[in-house]
Amino acid sequence: MTSAPNPLEAQPTDRGPPVIRTVAMPTDTNPAGDIFGGWLMAHMDMAAGNVAARRARGRCATISAEAMTFHRPVFVGDEVSFYAWIVRTGRTSMRIQVEVWRREREGEDTTKVTEGLFTFVAIGPDRRPRPIPGEVVA
Repeated sequence: MTSAPNPLEAQPTDRGPPVIRTVAMPTDTNPAGDIFGGWLMAHMDMAAGNVAARRARGRCATISAEAMTFHRPVFVGDEVSFYAWIVRTGRTSMRIQVEVWRREREGEDTTKVTEGLFTFVAIGPDRRPRPIPGEVVA
């Protein structure tokens, strides 16, 4: 009997390419020497913001970050991939799920390290909420 794959070790294949991919550097560490959680959250917000701006076809603002879960640490030199996708679209807002995966610098093993749910609102030139346009069919 085979066991089910560990969801923290099965990098997504159905999410398309990462929205952001970068390498964790020494300047991104906390006092313990691991990559600072705030660094991860900032990149998660950027990834979600990129998805939001494309969907809204304009400026968006983060209104919440919730359900943040830090599964594993990230280390200096790791390649870090940020996947983001829309889980719900409302009239002016959207909820975007973000998953973060690390790959060791000198290997191929990947592990999910962090995930969270971000809410963005589309805003107009007056910095007030505006309706999200209909989806473009390609």
